Amino acid sequence: MKTAAASRWRTDLLLIGVATACAYVVASALELQELVSARLLRFERWQADEIPLSLTVLACGFAWYVWRRRREMQAQLVAREADEARIADLLAHNRELTRRLIEAQESERVVLARELHDELGQSCAAIRAETAFLCACAPDDRIGILAAARRADTATQMLYRLLSGMLRRLRPAHLDSLGLTAALEELCDAWEERTGVHCVLDVDGEVDACADPLAITTYRVVQETLTNIGRHAHASRVVVRLARVIEPSELVLSIGDDGVGMDPAVVRRGLGLLGASERVAAVDGRLQVDSSPDNGVTITAHMPWSGSSASEVAATERSWQEAA
Repeated sequence: MKTAAASRWRTDLLLIGVATACAYVVASALELQELVSARLLRFERWQADEIPLSLTVLACGFAWYVWRRRREMQAQLVAREADEARIADLLAHNRELTRRLIEAQESERVVLARELHDELGQSCAAIRAETAFLCACAPDDRIGILAAARRADTATQMLYRLLSGMLRRLRPAHLDSLGLTAALEELCDAWEERTGVHCVLDVDGEVDACADPLAITTYRVVQETLTNIGRHAHASRVVVRLARVIEPSELVLSIGDDGVGMDPAVVRRGLGLLGASERVAAVDGRLQVDSSPDNGVTITAHMPWSGSSASEVAATERSWQEAA
């Protein structure tokens, strides 16, 4: 395409050169300048002999005008190509995000189905077996009745713990009843107990006064980041810092570990970082990842104290709740 355009440009320049040479030959043969000057002498009182110079200036002005418009069009084309490339990148990013969301959603459904089948189904079957035994047991068999009742009670407690765990994965209960700090303490303690990695929570300021959308975003970002650290960081210590900054009015979340680290420019962003960045963006915040190999990873989120509306954050929460 560029070769064809260059060929057309050369052809146009050649035509301009040929036309100029022909004009010179014709003007020389006819002594055009002298003829025009003689004809215009009769109109000297109107300064008609200055018309050729004025027309020359006008032609140069039009040429300059066309050149300026051409440069502007080229700049607009370059900007449009950059915008189209950026839009293509965003579309690719959204497609990748959608694909990973679907994969995570299907994976979570498999896990939930397995837990429901293995744990919930087994507990229900055990309770049914014990109740059937109680119905068939003789009235005077006190020992057998008590043993069956204890087994049914144990199965019921297991069922309750299973349901409580599933409900916490969908919505942390302490976030509504005790506030953000208590919910994060429970999250960090549970994660430390599960992984064996020491986790420290440092809260500065009255962060519990934040709006519900901001609290949900903060909790989910910490949850997803801790999950990533447990899977990939090989860390021995994690520090979660949360502070309310008055000027500018924002909530600052920092999560750092002493693990193997990564190169943000090389390592592909996983679903955890992708989800965290999307959540922070939903409250008009920004997420920064600082890391280098063997120096751990520090994730910092700056979120306005008055972020996006609850409806926008709720929509994001519903989308990520299916995949988290």
